Amino acid sequence: MSLSRSPSPVPGGGWSSPGLNIPSSGRSSPTRGYPGSNGTPVMWESARLKNTSGSPGYPSFSTQNQGFLSRHMRRLSSNLPHFNANPHYIEKEKIVHGRWSVQNVPLLGRLRGVMARMGRKMKIRLMIVLLFIISVIVFYNTPLIYHWRRSPWLGGGQKFVIILAANVGGGVMEWKGAREWAIERDSVRNKKKYVSRWGYDLEIVDMSTKKRYAHEWRESWEKVDFIRSSLRKYPKAEWIWWLDLNTFIMEPSYSLQDHIFNNLQQHVYRDINEYNPLNISHPLTDPHLDEESRSAVGDGKAESINLVLPQDCSGFNLGSFFIRRSAWTDRLLDIWWDPVAYEQKHMEWEHKEQDALEQLYKAQPWIRKHTAFLPQRMINSFPAGACSENGNDSRIHYDQKDRDFVVNMAGCEWGRDCWGEMYNFRELSYYLNRNIWERFKEDLVAKIWEKITGQKVKL
Repeated sequence: MSLSRSPSPVPGGGWSSPGLNIPSSGRSSPTRGYPGSNGTPVMWESARLKNTSGSPGYPSFSTQNQGFLSRHMRRLSSNLPHFNANPHYIEKEKIVHGRWSVQNVPLLGRLRGVMARMGRKMKIRLMIVLLFIISVIVFYNTPLIYHWRRSPWLGGGQKFVIILAANVGGGVMEWKGAREWAIERDSVRNKKKYVSRWGYDLEIVDMSTKKRYAHEWRESWEKVDFIRSSLRKYPKAEWIWWLDLNTFIMEPSYSLQDHIFNNLQQHVYRDINEYNPLNISHPLTDPHLDEESRSAVGDGKAESINLVLPQDCSGFNLGSFFIRRSAWTDRLLDIWWDPVAYEQKHMEWEHKEQDALEQLYKAQPWIRKHTAFLPQRMINSFPAGACSENGNDSRIHYDQKDRDFVVNMAGCEWGRDCWGEMYNFRELSYYLNRNIWERFKEDLVAKIWEKITGQKVKL
């Protein structure tokens, strides 16, 4: 059997397979070829390549990245976008499928790509910002903000109770019509939105005429009983704010704390001579009185103020006033409701419980030194039709530029349009308190649409 083509070495060097003795394959052998070969030594291809690539006489050596600068430049260039040098050349795959087109990449894929290219620190910062924004949105759009502002150690909202005098089921002396129902609906909604924003309590009471005693009818005197019952119902309340039905809170962004009570001493005046439409003689000068009773400002301390009310052109106004929980208040409510005084004076008291309080202020020194007055426009601005005998009065009438807190349509049932005034002030309050998005829609988009189409639109 012939094994002439088998690759077995023989004495004398070389291989028995002639095909392995070509210069381009095999290995170099220092020995001479055997007699059957062509006489040329066999060289390995790797050895030949090494000899041809290096310089003659020196060993060849080269790194993979050809030096530090080349590696650095190659790393930068790999992150840069690539463009085709030939504008007429477009890959067939891009034309047919468009798989590399940026417009066809889904938004989620783009976001993933952006996130993948971000560093770890940037991702952590972005996560913190997103968590902060979500927390703010959740805080202001859930009941958390209500409980925050209501808590005694944060907002202190539970210290205030608003009593709204309504006519549930009918009028005081007559049945309500559609306008009266609309006024009550807007007034109640306005107060509910305000208390839900600041964490206060709202007590809606029925002011329909009720016979308290067998011999008398006390229309509007019920507020004395309602104040007393509210103090019992809300034991944590410190201040009671009475509001008539025809009032409207124009600036719901004003809290009672910031608007009045955080700086009560600076906002009130205790000397009635600063504005005295009733011409009450003040202070009292009787020698038997103590020093505080003979002082025009009492003891001058905010802690001693238990009754805060405004004055209009005719005297005390009880359409919007504050009264504080105290032993002094319990004593005042008892005397204020005294049936004996009512029986003797009710024919002289045209404004009923309001005139009764004025009489008590004049005659009782202990009431004066615990009573303070607020400028009327802080809690009880009038529309132009009220107290208008002497024209517009900057002390009394509502001023849009000053953004007065509350407007009271007092006396509108006597020759004025209560519903018209309530509607106008409601729309004005909405206009003045629009947010950025509402202003953008109404002041820009709606105006552009009106210019284009000639039609007004309410967005």
